[in-house]
Amino acid sequence: MKKVLSVSIGSSTRDHRVETTIMGQDFILERKGTDGDIKKAIELIREYDGKVDAFGMGGIDLYICGGNRRYMIKDAIPIKEAAVKTPIVDGSGLKNTLERNVIRYISENKIIDFENKRVLVVSAMDRFGMAEALEEAGARVVCGDLIFALGIPKRINSIRTLHRIARCIAPAVCRLPFEVLYPTGKSQEVSNERFEAFYQDADIIAGDYLYIKKYLPRLLLGKVIITNTVTSTDVQHLANIGVETLITTTPEYNGRSFGTNVMEAIIVALAGKGKEELSPEEYNHYLELMGIKPRIERLNNNTATAAGGKK
Repeated sequence: MKKVLSVSIGSSTRDHRVETTIMGQDFILERKGTDGDIKKAIELIREYDGKVDAFGMGGIDLYICGGNRRYMIKDAIPIKEAAVKTPIVDGSGLKNTLERNVIRYISENKIIDFENKRVLVVSAMDRFGMAEALEEAGARVVCGDLIFALGIPKRINSIRTLHRIARCIAPAVCRLPFEVLYPTGKSQEVSNERFEAFYQDADIIAGDYLYIKKYLPRLLLGKVIITNTVTSTDVQHLANIGVETLITTTPEYNGRSFGTNVMEAIIVALAGKGKEELSPEEYNHYLELMGIKPRIERLNNNTATAAGGKK
C-alpha cells in the first residue's frame, strides 16, 4: 500500500484521512495541519521521511510564477529541505497542467462559456495555469493578487500587467513572513467582508479556496466558484450563501477534495522514480490514466455531478 502525507501549515481542523484505490494501487491519503507552526511541519516531515512514498507541502507554495519567472518563497525552503529520503511536492506541477486542462475541458464541453465573463482569480501568480487558460478561453480576467495577498484594494486587469508588477515587488514580497501573505493556522477559519465589491463585480471567482474564503461575503447569489480544496462544511456554506455552481479541479475522496499538492504527490508515488517534479508530459500522462475530471456541484438544487458522469 502506498502512502501520501500532506503536511500543511494550515488549520488542523481541516485534517482528513482516506483509504482508496487509484490505478489498481491501494493508497492511504492523509493531511496533517500544524496550525501555522512551520517548525512543527518540519518536525513532522523529518519524522515520516522515508516512511511514506511522497509528501505534499500544504498551505504554502515553494514558489509563485510571473511569466517565465519563478519567485521562491523564503519560508517554504526549510520545509522542503526537511525531506531527505522522500520526494516532496507543493502542487505546482498540477497547477501548470491539471488546472489548465480543467479550464479547457469546461470550455470545450460547453459547461461554462467563458467568453467575456468577468473572472476574479484571487491569486493568478499562484494559479498561473488556470489564469492563463481562462484568458485564452476569452474571459475578462481580473487578478486579485494585490487584494488577497497584500490587502491592497487594487484590481489588476490583465495577466501581462500582473507580470510587470511582479518583476518589481515579488522578490521582496516573497521574503515576508508567510502568514502575512496567506491564511495559516486558525486564520483559515475566519473571514470578513472587507472586499465584497470585488466578488460581486465578478461572474466567476476562481483560485485557491482559502484566499476565496478570506473575504467571502454573506451572500454570493448566482456566482460560479472554481477552486480546489473544499470540505463538506465548505460546500454547505457556499450553498447557504447562494453560490450557484461549485467546480473543483481535484476529485472528491470521501467527501473531501484534496489540494493539488496531494494529487501531485499521488502521481509522484505512482511514478516511483523518487523525482520531486515530473515533466508536464509525464503529469498529463498520469492524469489521463487516472481519468481525472472536474467535480461539478449545482448548489442551487443540491445536485452533484461529475463532468461526463451522472446528473
